[in-house]
Amino acid sequence: MSSQSSSRSRDSIFAAPLGDIEGFRFNQAVVDVFPDMLRRSVPGYEAIITQSALLASRYVQPATHLYDLGSSLGATAISMRDALLKADPALSEGCEIHAIDNAAPMIEASRELIELHESQQDAAHPPVPIILHEANLEEHPLTQASVVAMNFTLQFVNPSARAALMSKIADALQPGGALILSEKVCFDDPVVNEMHIEMYHAFKSRNGYSDLEISQKRTALENVLVPDTLEQHRARLLDSGFAHCSVWFQCFNFASLIAIKG
Repeated sequence: MSSQSSSRSRDSIFAAPLGDIEGFRFNQAVVDVFPDMLRRSVPGYEAIITQSALLASRYVQPATHLYDLGSSLGATAISMRDALLKADPALSEGCEIHAIDNAAPMIEASRELIELHESQQDAAHPPVPIILHEANLEEHPLTQASVVAMNFTLQFVNPSARAALMSKIADALQPGGALILSEKVCFDDPVVNEMHIEMYHAFKSRNGYSDLEISQKRTALENVLVPDTLEQHRARLLDSGFAHCSVWFQCFNFASLIAIKG
């Protein structure tokens, strides 16, 4: 996302006192500052996106679909396409990347970034197409998938709907296919949980957010972003039909997992 950050604004959405704070929404104001927000708010974000794409190039199968669920500005989809371009072309022959998001401003902004990315590619080696869908990911059909990426998306899905969504993804994946899942997480041990929260706030403070910004955004996300523990994620994934599950990245209360279908 770093190559996209310079063309957008610095995040100051919560810099001034807001009085009654509304629940966080992915509106145009957020779209305008989203790359900066992610860079300064998610530990290891750029590495997560890059390595998600590397994992996608490991698990892609010919003539299948790759999905970026909750695609926002399309960073994961674009990074996956880059990784596929650098891998054995036979692995991604006949593949399509489907990027799904329910926020219209995100879809429109990602369309511009994806078209810019396409214009910079070698015409002699056309990239895997990225197809955008403005849709609810819980309702949109998933078919013939080899890779599904959900980076910081499941945490915004109603907790009561998460198990069904994981089962839907598992059913859509080909044998040997993979789900790449990144989330903000919580911990059962209250001492450990508080330590990770404090260190995360210190990370945001070091990146220039004021105490007011940190506090107001936390209020806006309350009951909107509902985290699970790593144990809850693992249990849900295994119950949904995945054969293997592993954490491959963690920094404070942010973690990335991979789940592989047997």
